[in-house]
Amino acid sequence: MTAYEWTKSSYSPDGSNCVSVALAPDGTVRLRDSKVPDVVVALSAGALREFVDGVKLRSRTGW
Repeated sequence: MTAYEWTKSSYSPDGSNCVSVALAPDGTVRLRDSKVPDVVVALSAGALREFVDGVKLRSRTGW
């Protein structure tokens, strides 16, 4: 497995139960859960942006 430079979410002050993100050399974004760090999801930057925008829209509209 490639060694990535993981950055933890700033929304988890104690460092547990958080999402980590890394940028892969091929330009994809890698995500993992701190509770299961061996499972990594790879997304294009555009797909991640669509996902985040969808989450924001859902939280604003209550949908």
